[in-house]
Amino acid sequence: MSVQQAITAVDAPHAVSAPFTDRLAAPLAPPLAEPSRRRRRSARRGELLVTGSLLLADAMVIAVACLIAFVIRQNLEFLDSAPGLSGTVVHNSLVIGAGWMLAIVVFGGVNPRLIASGAEIYRNVLTACVGAVGILGAILFLADIPLSRPFFVTLFLVGPPLLLLVRFAARRAVNGARVRGRLRLQVLVVGSAGHVHGIARTLARETWLGYDVVGAVTPMYEDAQAEQAGVPVLGDESRLLPLVRSEEPDVVLFTAGSSASAEEFRRIAWELEDQDVAVIVVPGVSEISGDRITMRPVAGLPLVHMDLPRARNALKWTKRAFDIVASAALIVLLMPVFAVLALSVWWSDRGGVIFRQDRVGRSGTAFEFLKFRSMVIDAEARRAELEQLARDKGNDVLFKMADDPRITRVGKVLRRYSLDELPQLWNVLRGDMSLVGPRPALPQEVTGYDEDARRRLAVRPGITGLWQVSGRSDLSWEDTVRLDLFYVDNWSFTQDLLILGRTVRAVLASRGAY
Repeated sequence: MSVQQAITAVDAPHAVSAPFTDRLAAPLAPPLAEPSRRRRRSARRGELLVTGSLLLADAMVIAVACLIAFVIRQNLEFLDSAPGLSGTVVHNSLVIGAGWMLAIVVFGGVNPRLIASGAEIYRNVLTACVGAVGILGAILFLADIPLSRPFFVTLFLVGPPLLLLVRFAARRAVNGARVRGRLRLQVLVVGSAGHVHGIARTLARETWLGYDVVGAVTPMYEDAQAEQAGVPVLGDESRLLPLVRSEEPDVVLFTAGSSASAEEFRRIAWELEDQDVAVIVVPGVSEISGDRITMRPVAGLPLVHMDLPRARNALKWTKRAFDIVASAALIVLLMPVFAVLALSVWWSDRGGVIFRQDRVGRSGTAFEFLKFRSMVIDAEARRAELEQLARDKGNDVLFKMADDPRITRVGKVLRRYSLDELPQLWNVLRGDMSLVGPRPALPQEVTGYDEDARRRLAVRPGITGLWQVSGRSDLSWEDTVRLDLFYVDNWSFTQDLLILGRTVRAVLASRGAY
C-alpha cells in the first residue's frame, strides 16, 4: 500500500492513554512568525493553484467535449443535419457546462488532497458525471428546453474520459513538483520511537507525497531510542502544544504509541484548530491496500475494518485462466521475434540459445526457469569469484552487478529491454509461473530467507511484478521483499492489469535493467 492510502485522516477520538495536563494548560498560541506565515501562505497558494488549474482545465475540456459532440452529431449519416442546432447547442452547452462543473466541485473532483494517489479522485469525477447526466437531463426535460439527444449522449461519452485524463496529468504534475521540493508540507510526528522511525522512513522514501518530517514528539523515556532512529526528538508529549507553536508545522501526525486518551486527543485537536494545523492519524498497520480497509465510525469510534490477506485469491482459476490464454496468444504472436532473438544469441558466440536454471516456485517447489542466454557460456562457473568482489547497493541476498563482465554484447541489448525474459511465457503456460507475481528466486537465495521473505513463495512467481515496475535491480533487498509481500497480501485482478500496463513503460525506460 502506498503511504497516502495507509494514512487516514479522522475527526473522531483516537483511543490512547496518559496525562496531557501540562500541555493542555499551556497558553494560547502567539501570532505566527513571519517566515511561517509566508510558508503557510505559500502552501495555501499551492492548493489554490491546483484547484484553480483543475477548474480551468475542466472548463476547457467540457467546451472541447461540446464541440466534439456537436461535430459528431452533425456528421452522423443516419441523422439529418440540423441547420438551427448550433444556436441551441451553444445555449444548452452553457447550461450543461455550468451544471457539470458544479457537480464536479460538489462531489470532490477538484480536492487537491486527493490528487497525490488513490482512485478516490477518479471515482469522484465519475460520480459527478453520472449525477450531472441525471440532474441536467431531468432539468432540461422538465423545463421543456429543446435538446438534441444524440448530442447529449455523445457529450457525456466524450467528456468523462477527458476529465479523467486531466486528473492523471494533474497527478503527475503535482507529484513531480513535490519530488522537486515544491508544494511540500512540514510534519511533526507524535508516537512511540519505533513507529516514528517507520513513518519517517516511509515519508522520506515516498517523496512524491510532499511530507517533510521536522521532528518527533514521543512518550517519556523514549528520547534516546528515537534519536538513534535518525529522527530529531523535540520533546515528550507533555510539551506537544508548545512545540507546535515553536516549530509551526503544517501537519501533526499521530501514529501508534501516542499516549493521549480519547478526551485528551479531542482537546488537543481543538487547540490545533486555532493554529490552523492539519491532523492526520495513522493506524498501527501498514502495507495494506485501500480496498482492504473500510472506515466505519460507530458511537464516535473510528473503527477500521481490514480484510484478510489475499494470497489464496491469487491462486484462483480466474488468474490461471488469464495466464494460459494470454501466454498462449503472446507465444503465437511473438514467434517471429523469438526466431530473430534466438538467431542473434546463437550468432554472437555460436553457443546455446536458451539458458536453463533451477528456480523456486510456489510452496518452495523447484522448476526449470527459461531465458534467452545473455551471458557467456561459462557464466555460472565465474559467479563465485564475482560474488566475492561486489554486491549491489547492500543487497545481501540477491547478487546483481551493474557492469557484470559475463554479459555478452547481444545480452546487454536483451537485458536492457527485458527481451531475455520472453521464453518465460512457456513457464507461464506450463503453470510454473504467472504473468504477474514476485520475482522467481534461486535456491541459494531461499536458504537465506527469514520468515517474512518466505511469504513470497505463497503464490506463483511472475515474469513481471511490483519489483519489475519499481526499479528492478536498483532496489535493495528490503524494498524487493516489501513490494513482493504487498503484492501477495493485496492481490487483485485489477492490480495485475495495472502492473502489466506499467511494465511496458518500465521496459522502455530500462531503469534498473542489468
